[in-house]
Amino acid sequence: MMISDGNYLIDLTLEGGSGRASVVSPASLTVAGGEITASVEWSSAHYDLMIVDGARYLPVNTDGNSVFEIPVASFDEPLPVEAETTAMSEPHLIAYELVFDGDTLRPAGRPVGATGIPSLVWLIAGGAVLLGVVCAAVLRRKGKAEK
Repeated sequence: MMISDGNYLIDLTLEGGSGRASVVSPASLTVAGGEITASVEWSSAHYDLMIVDGARYLPVNTDGNSVFEIPVASFDEPLPVEAETTAMSEPHLIAYELVFDGDTLRPAGRPVGATGIPSLVWLIAGGAVLLGVVCAAVLRRKGKAEK
């Protein structure tokens, strides 16, 4: 998958576990040099470790809900992960699957479904105004020439 370097948003779903945990969606993605990194925020501050493809990741924050920056190899495919929660009497590693919905990938700051149509509307409206001004100037000049 080739995506230009930059910051993006993508819808994210979580499957597995007890069903009580969730992740914030949309998730932030950073693409740099062809590498895609997702910022995954859990619905709890009690996650202290994630395992993705055998690699261990620690939270990147100390306040609020746990946030992890993990690699993303593909979209629309379940990404098996494990997350350790400390919310129980002792830490438990829980299996989940994350799915990044490739159809929702968009530049950061651009709302879902934004297609650039508003920009096109402004371009057309501007062109119409310009055409009107040119036509008025031509008709005015033609009127002066006939006198």
